[in-house]
Order: sequence, then structure tokens, then C-alpha cells
Amino acid sequence: MTRKFDYRWNLRQVMATREMFQTTDLTEPLAERGIHLSSSQVYRLVAERPERLSLKVLMALLDILNCSMEELIEPIANATPSRGRKTASGDEAGVGDLRPKRARITRPGE
Repeated sequence: MTRKFDYRWNLRQVMATREMFQTTDLTEPLAERGIHLSSSQVYRLVAERPERLSLKVLMALLDILNCSMEELIEPIANATPSRGRKTASGDEAGVGDLRPKRARITRPGE
């Protein structure tokens, strides 16, 4: 099994603990720090998990919310199964013990 790392985006929860319940509550504080985002961009930042995030935006959010990186982004490890195939019953697919034996070619009389 390989481990795949993922993260949980907690911006909405952190905002709620700071009594910021609307996505528009971030627009003005971000603008004060030189980050001008449209209302739809701020909404996506709060409501969805971002795949890419500018470090300037991240640092502004940490400053606005007065929180740490660990509060905002929570790393989680997902165990992902190896690429082996499974049957409908959940058993490993494949030939298992039914592998053919390697042929050995010999000359007559050996």
C-alpha cells in the first residue's frame, strides 16, 4: 500500500470561530492587504478546498484570522491500496498459484 497525503481546508470553521459567517467578510480585509479578489473568488476560497493557493493570500488569511497554519490546513494521510485488481468477492484477481512452469529444453539423451 502506498500512502497518499491530502489535507482538510478549515477556512470556514476558522472564520466561524472568529464570528465571520459570510464570505464577504473577507473581501475588505484582503483588499486592505493588497489582495483584490472578486466575490465569487472569495466564495470559492471559503466554500471549496483550493488546489492552488498563492502564498500571499495564505499569509493574508493567517493575519486576518490571527490563526496558525495548522488551524487552517490540516494534513491527513490516506492509505490507498496498491494497483492490484480485485474480483467481485474482494479476492485478489490474477492467476495466483496457477502459474505455468518454465519449459526446459533438453537434447535427446541428456
